[in-house]
Order: sequence, then structure tokens, then C-alpha cells
Amino acid sequence: MSWDAIKKTIRERRTVNRFTGEPVPLSLIEELLDAAVWAPFHSRKEPWRFLLFLDDGRRRFSDAVLATYPADKRKQLGEQVAKAYCQEVPAHLVVLMEEEPRWKEWEEALSATSALIQNLQLLAWERGIGIVWKTNSYNGDPQFRAGVGVQPGQKVVGTLHMGYFDPATVRRAKPRTPVGELLTLVDG
Repeated sequence: MSWDAIKKTIRERRTVNRFTGEPVPLSLIEELLDAAVWAPFHSRKEPWRFLLFLDDGRRRFSDAVLATYPADKRKQLGEQVAKAYCQEVPAHLVVLMEEEPRWKEWEEALSATSALIQNLQLLAWERGIGIVWKTNSYNGDPQFRAGVGVQPGQKVVGTLHMGYFDPATVRRAKPRTPVGELLTLVDG
């Protein structure tokens, strides 16, 4: 892949919140993850793990999210949330990292896992799959964690909602600050 093609993918990739509903094959998700795990990491083993919810498994994901809602909000929004998570979003991928009590190792694991997620977003975009990376408060909620199967000692780095999308519905890019305004050169 050329410099221009890589740069184009980085610039054109967007967060996608609306999906066509077409299922994403497990084999394709595994192929994307097999490539994404080539993110750099500093420990002796990769710090990441994954929980994938497809097909009827999406109900478990939806139920876990809804369990974090107060009863009145669950009553008001429950059907809408369940429909979105069980019908409109084809796949939910919970990206985990092994928790680390040492600060430096924690930072390295979080950075590496975040790099993996960015790899996945770029690779998926090239295959016509959009992703929204959620860091909602439910990611840390004990009811959600138990409901989706997060083990003690694991941190949810993000919940990724994935699916095919209609390119006509993709949002335009937000402007970026020119690097000249962000860069401080120290040359002597």
C-alpha cells in the first residue's frame, strides 16, 4: 500500500453510528482482528482480549447495557435500546486489556490496546465496515461487566459497534488544527 493510500484511509475514516443491518461474517471480523493485533506492545504478551457479540448474542449485550439503566429510564428507553443493539448494529466487540497495577505498564497496555483499536478501525474501513468506539460509563459498571463476561483483572478499553454502512450517510470530517500550531520544535 502506498503512502498516499494509507494517508487517504486515515483521513477518510469516520465514526459510523448508522449501519445497514447486514451481518458481518465472523470470518471477516477474525481476519480484521488478526491484522489489527500487529499493534506495538511492550510486555511479553499482548495485553488485549476480546468479547464478540453476534446474532442472538447481541441480546446478552443489550441486556447488560440495559441493566445499568435506572428502572424509569429502562422502562422509557428499553425497547428502543434493545432494537438498536439487537437489530440495527450487527456486531458488538468489547475490547479488554489485562489490568496492571504498575503505572508504566498500565499506560503501555492502554496505549497498545488503543493502537490496536485504531488499526481495526482503519482495516475495517477499507472493507466497508464502520465502527463507533464507545467509552460509555456502562463499560465500568459491575452489572454490565458481569452481564457481558468481563473477568476480574480486565479493563474495558472500549465497546466497538460494527457494521456495514451506506457511504452517503457518513458525516463530513471535522477540521483539524494545522500541525504548525501544535508543534513546538526544540532544536538546540
